Amino acid sequence: MGRIVLVVRLALRDLLRRRTEAALLLLAILAATTTLTLGLVLRETAGDPYQSTRAATNGPDVVANANLAGLAELGKLATASGVTEHSGPYPVIAGELEASGRTSDVQAMGRDAAVAAVDQPEVTQGSWVSDGGVVLEAAFADSLDVGVGDPVTLGGRSFKVVGVAVTAAMPPYPGASCIVSAGCINGAIPDDRKLPAGLLHNPGLAWLTQADVLSLASDQSSRSYVMNLKLADPDKAQAFANRNGDGDHGGAIPMQTWESILADATDLARDSQILLLIGAWLLGLLAVASLSVLVGGRMADQSRRIGLLKAVGATPGLVAAVLLAEYLLVAVVAAAAGLTIGALSAPLLTESSAGLVGGAGTASLTWSTIGLVTAVALGVAVVATAVPAVRAARSSTVSALADAACPPRRTGWLISLSTRLPVPLLLALRVAARRPRRVVLGVVSIAVTVSGIYVLLVLNAFLGDQPGTGAYTEAQVAVLRYVLLVWTVILLSLAAVNAIVITWATVLDNRHASALTRALGATPQHVTAALATAQVLPTLLGAVLGIFPGGWALLAGINTITGGDSDKVTLPAPWQLIALVLATVLVVAALTSVPAHLGGRRPVTSTL
Repeated sequence: MGRIVLVVRLALRDLLRRRTEAALLLLAILAATTTLTLGLVLRETAGDPYQSTRAATNGPDVVANANLAGLAELGKLATASGVTEHSGPYPVIAGELEASGRTSDVQAMGRDAAVAAVDQPEVTQGSWVSDGGVVLEAAFADSLDVGVGDPVTLGGRSFKVVGVAVTAAMPPYPGASCIVSAGCINGAIPDDRKLPAGLLHNPGLAWLTQADVLSLASDQSSRSYVMNLKLADPDKAQAFANRNGDGDHGGAIPMQTWESILADATDLARDSQILLLIGAWLLGLLAVASLSVLVGGRMADQSRRIGLLKAVGATPGLVAAVLLAEYLLVAVVAAAAGLTIGALSAPLLTESSAGLVGGAGTASLTWSTIGLVTAVALGVAVVATAVPAVRAARSSTVSALADAACPPRRTGWLISLSTRLPVPLLLALRVAARRPRRVVLGVVSIAVTVSGIYVLLVLNAFLGDQPGTGAYTEAQVAVLRYVLLVWTVILLSLAAVNAIVITWATVLDNRHASALTRALGATPQHVTAALATAQVLPTLLGAVLGIFPGGWALLAGINTITGGDSDKVTLPAPWQLIALVLATVLVVAALTSVPAHLGGRRPVTSTL
């Protein structure tokens, strides 16, 4: 127990002594844990409005529909085992609704004026159905910009909008379920593809009286019927559908459970969730790179402290434990903060749909979510720190106390090449050659960042084409753009921190070599330019690799996960890719100029 207390006390004391570096460590891991938490809890949070709507409307556990031939089989479901309540069957017809100069396909359902035992839509504006009046599903009405009192035309007849309502028996527009025999298709349709005659495209939902619906039906065969069922055990809805989906005479009765309706209602959150989870893993890679550089720099700066610990009797195991404990403590704090921020922020990234009541509340954190986020935070810390910590703990006590400069690695071909270069570039190559692993981390960090930006450009172009196609509404596009904005800001912020950290670690690691170079005649400007150039060269390589194969591979992975068609993706134009590479190089040059300037002007005598 005393050994553990000693390790924790030493780790805390060192973190307090180096608060800036501790804050950077915290920021790097926090970015990954927050984004991962958002990705894990977002869809569950987005389901809150549907659950509120389901409670307000006494939503069904199963929705079954059939054509006229299957009406008898549909009626038998009311007395099926496990059913406690039902409403319907209600007649439904396919039609075309004209309103405000716009035309849209619609599924018109006939309902009773009396309150239904199951699925009584919640009227948010106006009143319920009446003769000559139509009630529109709220998201459908919002899309058409139609309100109570507006005239509409349905099936060639004029109706008046008497109300706007929400239901839990069907996902909100434009993701409405298909309950007509004619068939439906949701989403965007390519310009070169024609729909079969009678097939509805992105239909909305409207309620009328049963008499009005029957009068609009051209013949009995055009009618479909819907029944809403309440079960004794809602959790067994899918089992009920599997057991009763086939009629006694072999005719299939389509059924949709409340779980599948919930999944369709939160489909937008699923897309946001995929983006956030991909962003979380990218940020995790950046966090590993950032921590690796920070740890390497701190180990170099702590060599004398390590020597003192070993001189007073600390074993290599104890020294390694102290060094690891610092980063594990930061990781635990980052995990806790990321879980809290992610749970509180999740409602901000969910769509407030007009087709549902209520809003998303604070996400509830399950043990699996807490465990996964904590494991990722600790994993990032261990991967980045284990090898440097063990190497430092095994170093010689005498050499650690001396805190001498690391002898440079001498490569014949590099020396021959650098002697023909200008002084700043000569020094930059030799600075990079001293720490090849750090150069690789710098390249990887930039490549990950640029690949993320490459995908963001593609997704932004894709979302720009969506309003009006039926795949997403303007409100849904705005939500996805907001998710992309969050992803972009966090990604760029962590990448900027990485660039500064790598430069500062290089400055610290080369303080003796830089001072010796100046003592031999190099100017502070030469050293500053060399330190900055040592970061710009890997940046250029990382930016190119981030576009291809990095960006291309990441986009291919997203298409695989989402089932997208890569042939229909609009890739960034060549001028955009060139601008991205140049902008990356210029931004990194600007970010690294300040620490490079400070490192190049350190007094020679005090350093040596």
